[in-house]
Amino acid sequence: MAIFDKFKQGLSKTRDFFTNQMTRIAAEFGSYDEDMLDELEMTLVAADCGLPAAAEAIDSIREHIRTSGDASHASVISVLREKLLSMLEDKKLMLAPGELNIFLMVGVNGTGKTTTAAKLAHRYKSEGHRVMMAAADTFRAAAIEQLKEWGERTDTPVISHEIGSDPAAVVFDAIQSAKARKTELLIVDTAGRLHTKKNLMDELAKIKRVIQREAPDAKVETLLVLDATTGQNAVIQARAFHEAIEVSGLVISKLDGNAKGGVAVAVAKETGLPLVLAGLGEQADDLQDFDKKLFIEALLPSA
Repeated sequence: MAIFDKFKQGLSKTRDFFTNQMTRIAAEFGSYDEDMLDELEMTLVAADCGLPAAAEAIDSIREHIRTSGDASHASVISVLREKLLSMLEDKKLMLAPGELNIFLMVGVNGTGKTTTAAKLAHRYKSEGHRVMMAAADTFRAAAIEQLKEWGERTDTPVISHEIGSDPAAVVFDAIQSAKARKTELLIVDTAGRLHTKKNLMDELAKIKRVIQREAPDAKVETLLVLDATTGQNAVIQARAFHEAIEVSGLVISKLDGNAKGGVAVAVAKETGLPLVLAGLGEQADDLQDFDKKLFIEALLPSA
């Protein structure tokens, strides 16, 4: 399946919601008036694009109509598409050749960190890279076992300790092993933690300090995994994690789960962080590099 088709299929629920709402809004007239723009703003909010993004988009449409005199459905869709596109920043994950790369996976419980880590291992192993995973979620025995199972499936070494052990110690051992094996990519799966729990956030900071001390030359990506189905709470999570440990990229998982795919716009708009990966389904190849143009094209109905 082509990449655009993956995005379109994964975002079908949100796209159908937008299409139905915008068709309803524009049904009586061929052009938008002020009441219709208000309804369009509420549609954007309902799709979890967030009030700041929705208000800015509608202001741009209103200004376009004022200056051009074109309030047609096609024109409104075109301006909306360009405005939402300008709010997004995407970034492709690139491995630095000849040195250790570390992906630190963080986020609250249930966002899909372990599954995302495993899918990334599968991707880079398939490309011929030497990959290792670290089971630094030592709070849940199931998480350790899940990562080990994925390691067996993908023939990827997994470094783990006993449940309840120090996650930073797991990361320390994983880095030493990665160096010894000349590993190109070490993927660290961490425990899900509420962003409001300072002691757990401090633990993440400790893990980052271990990485900085033991692998100062490594290229490190701190990837925050956000569940699209949690709506605006994802924005709050992103702010808290970024403040605590400096997130370098966002992963939006479960975009296929409901009609709230606009949350990617809200998080990008309100944090300024780049989007790196989109979870568009359950299969390994449903984890795609985030492409903002494909995302917006798949999100909105055609003009």
